[in-house]
Amino acid sequence: MTSVSDQTLLRRKARASLSNASGRFEPERVAVDDGWVQEAPSDVIPTEIREEPARSIITYNRSPDLPFDRSINPYRGCEHGCIYCFARPSHAYLGLSPGLDFETRLIARPNAPDLLRQQLSAKRYRVAPIAIGTNTDPYQPCERDHEITRRCLEVLRDFGHPVAIVTKGAMVERDIDILAPMAHLGLVRVGISVTTLDPELSRRMEPRAPLPARRLAAMRRLTEAGIPVRIMTSPIVPGLTDHEVEALLAAGAEAGADAASWIMLRLPREVSALWQEWLAEHEPNRAPKVMARLRDMHGGRDYDPRWGHRMRGEGEYADVIARRFRAACKRLGLNEKSPSLRCDVFAVPPQPGDQLVLF
Repeated sequence: MTSVSDQTLLRRKARASLSNASGRFEPERVAVDDGWVQEAPSDVIPTEIREEPARSIITYNRSPDLPFDRSINPYRGCEHGCIYCFARPSHAYLGLSPGLDFETRLIARPNAPDLLRQQLSAKRYRVAPIAIGTNTDPYQPCERDHEITRRCLEVLRDFGHPVAIVTKGAMVERDIDILAPMAHLGLVRVGISVTTLDPELSRRMEPRAPLPARRLAAMRRLTEAGIPVRIMTSPIVPGLTDHEVEALLAAGAEAGADAASWIMLRLPREVSALWQEWLAEHEPNRAPKVMARLRDMHGGRDYDPRWGHRMRGEGEYADVIARRFRAACKRLGLNEKSPSLRCDVFAVPPQPGDQLVLF
């Protein structure tokens, strides 16, 4: 018997993961050659999208590391396939692999807008900004056909509800007609992640995300429409993209961003093994330096999940990156802290069947 993870160590076209090891909640996968396969498997792995109704759509968190306490994610898994994505381990809860499954076997939640409307209409609901795209990208390619993100934004617009969007997807431009009026009311901010300005490195690290120049173009279109945008230089990869910090911030400022943020590369659970496979394949000469710096910041471990530590690490190297980031932001006029989104515009719109209010 040959394990599936051994079979998939070959590079796959437009996929970042080199393996598809079993998730931690499923039995180990094995593949048995029964004699029927007569030719080599294709190196092109199609994307499968399954629709699955959600039971609830607003997820609450109490993390002191995050500036929001609630979020919605229209999709599970992400076709952008960023090899470093901290959300990969969440696919294990579905009985799927955080490796290739995460980028090829996706779940769309078509009833998300209806659930969102119901939850916002509840009498016990108390308004606070909702984040979209904190786990998987709301503007990954399947959004073009499913439009779940767009329909969720329509609900938030109708309720006058504040929202913060995080994405690498240039498709966010499509929704300027919704976002611009919301921005005029102080109800929306968009964060666009640009990890590197090197298109070749980007294509290898984040194979189905728009190229860096395309993301900056989207940033420019949004800001020209009056939508405030933050450039997110995340994650910063020690020994691989750390030399680009100032250039990334300058590119964001030139594209109209008015704020910036950064997070160091994080390798929770299965992400560490996937990342190190990728390094060995694509950056073998830099791999020792990258991993040594990460471990220096996490007490000798690949990752330290402690609150207040996991996002940026500790030590001299982490301090140098933080100082460089602050200095560049000050020079470029980028403020790390953005104005608060408004919550006083929120109101439940009339529902079908409601009694008319005459006085």
